Amino acid sequence: QVQLVESGGGLVQAGGSLRLSCAASGSIFSIRTMGWYRQAPGKQRELVAAMLSGGSTNYADSVKGRFTISRDNAKDMIDLQMNSLKPEDTAVYYCNANLKRTRLSGWLDYWGQGTQVTVSS
Repeated sequence: QVQLVESGGGLVQAGGSLRLSCAASGSIFSIRTMGWYRQAPGKQRELVAAMLSGGSTNYADSVKGRFTISRDNAKDMIDLQMNSLKPEDTAVYYCNANLKRTRLSGWLDYWGQGTQVTVSS
């Protein structure tokens, strides 16, 4: 089994900051990408930020310059530092990992349970 456990969501005023953390555990051979997605009510889930094992990153245009993703490959953990938060950042944030459980298995996506981020105006 593979588990992704998130922490760090909450309620913050506009302009404030929050830090999300996600730890992957279980039977893991290799992790290719770890990242954060979010889903607001009535909207599709969207990529917020992701990082490959080599360190390259990908950010949604809406969060560039405000959010920073970091990754600890040795601990299979990622963090998302969110600054200058806006009400439109309000959503459930999900941790994602694209990984192999064994050397011969395929790459599969795993998801955390989600953590609520609410930004008040």
